[in-house]
Amino acid sequence: MSDDAGGTDIQRVTRRPAGPDESARANRVWWERAADDYQAEHGSFLRDTGFLWGPEGVDEADVRLLGPVEDLRGTRVLELGCGAGQCSRWLRSHGVEQVAAVDVSHRQLQHALRIDEHTGVRVPVGQADVQRLPFAAEAFDLVCSAFGGLPFVPDAEAAVAESARVLRPGGRLVFSVSHPFRWCFPDDPGERGLTVRQSYFDRRAYVEENSAGRAVYVEHHHTVGDWVRAVVGAGLVLRDLVEPEWPEDNPETWDGWSPLRGRLFPGTAVFTAVKPEG
Repeated sequence: MSDDAGGTDIQRVTRRPAGPDESARANRVWWERAADDYQAEHGSFLRDTGFLWGPEGVDEADVRLLGPVEDLRGTRVLELGCGAGQCSRWLRSHGVEQVAAVDVSHRQLQHALRIDEHTGVRVPVGQADVQRLPFAAEAFDLVCSAFGGLPFVPDAEAAVAESARVLRPGGRLVFSVSHPFRWCFPDDPGERGLTVRQSYFDRRAYVEENSAGRAVYVEHHHTVGDWVRAVVGAGLVLRDLVEPEWPEDNPETWDGWSPLRGRLFPGTAVFTAVKPEG
């Protein structure tokens, strides 16, 4: 699917600024096209009803970064960038009834509905950009996101502030993104991916353009400090930053994530923050 002049075939890869509208549009188009292949390639790893925080395979059932799942029953939960709803479906399967999920891609949500039918565990989903959430202020007790949406936003502070807006006082935001340290290295799972090629401090977006020069994929880099400032600037209190080590029992390679690299430096960062009471 494409509404881009010039189609979605990649003609050039560049590093340049990209604003919120261009980023959202490019990534919506890209995910509409990539959703089928993504679910076919990674669906068995993610599981129809599973909550993994990243390509390392760190499982919420084991690490409980959201807290004891029984404590979430009766709370209102929003998942950002849900893909096919695997994480939300895991929550629903553990008795968390008030779960909603959004994704920028309509095709990803179609996969969510397909899996709902297959599993019998249904997740209310909607198409939305994480930069502009269609919910009232203080509507949720928990906002969570496993690599969903936030790696693709140009303004980390604005996106985290939007998540904070829909949190009630006392609510929590827990989200994972590509570890900022990875930005220094080529996105290669092998030996080449162990050599620094670019500056950690270069915040220009990674942009793939079509033949007309229009962005068809955009990914943004924010440093660890940028994410911390985004959390604090949104009025939240940072409680934890988890950098998962590569599990010994995971031999899988996922694009640039691999056991080789994952045992030397982190590939994922998980931030946990709380909205103060009062």
